[in-house]
Amino acid sequence: MNENKHIHLIGICGTAMASLAGMLKQRSYRVTGSDAAAYPPMSDFLAELGIPVAQPFDPRNLEPRPDLVVVGNAISRGNAELEHVLDQRIPFCSLPQLLHEEFLRGKEVLVVAGTHGKTTTTSMLAWIFHTAGMQPSFLIGGIAENFGSSFHVGQGKHFILEGDEYDTAFFDKGPKFLHYFPDGIILTSVEFDHADIYKDLEAVETAFKRLVNLIPRRGLIIAFDGMSGDAAESASLERCISKAFCKVERYGASTRADWQITNVKFEGDRTSWSVLRSGRAWMDLEFPLAGEYNVWNATAAAALAEAYGISKEEISAALKTFKSVKRRLEVKAHVNGITIIDDFAHHPTAIAGTLKALRSRYPGARLWAILEPRSNTLRRRVLQADLARSLVMADEVVVAGVFRSEAVPLNERLELPELAAEIQKHGRRVRLLADADEIVQTTASEMRSGDVVAILSNGGFGGIYEKLPARLRALAAAGANSANAAGNR
Repeated sequence: MNENKHIHLIGICGTAMASLAGMLKQRSYRVTGSDAAAYPPMSDFLAELGIPVAQPFDPRNLEPRPDLVVVGNAISRGNAELEHVLDQRIPFCSLPQLLHEEFLRGKEVLVVAGTHGKTTTTSMLAWIFHTAGMQPSFLIGGIAENFGSSFHVGQGKHFILEGDEYDTAFFDKGPKFLHYFPDGIILTSVEFDHADIYKDLEAVETAFKRLVNLIPRRGLIIAFDGMSGDAAESASLERCISKAFCKVERYGASTRADWQITNVKFEGDRTSWSVLRSGRAWMDLEFPLAGEYNVWNATAAAALAEAYGISKEEISAALKTFKSVKRRLEVKAHVNGITIIDDFAHHPTAIAGTLKALRSRYPGARLWAILEPRSNTLRRRVLQADLARSLVMADEVVVAGVFRSEAVPLNERLELPELAAEIQKHGRRVRLLADADEIVQTTASEMRSGDVVAILSNGGFGGIYEKLPARLRALAAAGANSANAAGNR
């Protein structure tokens, strides 16, 4: 048992770090952590696990001296705790290192990788294996609503995890997923992302090629066939798959796909579709989620599950009961007929998919897109034209100031006036407002019953998820009081 071994995590509120903390506590380690700022859902998640989170970073958080420190990949030289660790020669490692040594050895490792859809697809795959009685372990980059958790250490032989292409730690700039040595993978997409660490698409492809090249000959790759008509994406995926020594099966809408998706229908709170396997009818599937991209995600999960002996009936039953993941098209509030949605936006393609999904789920609604450019890609102008094209899918567009803009070189930084001008060319109203408080004060009074408001950020966004519903309720109460006062005259 490990009751006396103390592990401290620097940057514990990252989704993967918080999950690792929970797994270590489940293994009976003494676990502590620290972060610059904790916000839901991971702050609530850690509190429920009884894991203390110290704020802000301070060398005193490392007293008494831990046996091991896990350094999150967002932590760089100059961090007060990291400097103390180095000065005092406290043993340290990265998250992927510890995950491999402590949890992955001896398991059949299934990894979901790609630019988009990793978290949801990993959650679907884990839920399918769980409902089929396979007792999998899993690690997900978000809180899967079916489990109420982002991790589980099961008794089965499979470990299902999200494979992130972002770098590992300040001392290991290679992708995290290269530490996982998967037996099988789902590859959802390959696009340029993480502009802070990858120079161009070729560099991103190199990372995925290395992942593909790790899979043993007995393994399996389930790879997206590319969006219809997107030759560039298909070519990128094919270049990565070319490094495979194992079997590759493709999924998508094209006739060459081994798992062909057809007859997709969006009906209120239900989505259904059919899957052909090698050109023959395989199964009809359905779930309560919105979005064409979720149909792709579910089909990929079904294909890999089938390869591991899970029956069609078990796959179908699992998908019908699949909920979602926190911060993926999550309904945060209904206020006076206004629906407020939280979505973990990190890339123009993901934003376009989100807005398209909301159009199908809420036909006829006036759709708001309220964006905080926060991810390392969205804060840069490299995909500025793509971002403009994605945002014009909304009726009303509001963009906050670039998060920590000073950390991005001026010549690389997203140009908000240029972005707004490009959106306006498409006939959409767009406003640039400084922060969450200004957005709430400016826009809440303009919202009306039937509106759908998509809040797009991969961070806390200044508490807008709580502030906007509160402001809408206050406006409604003030209106009701005025009406009552007029009626009493």
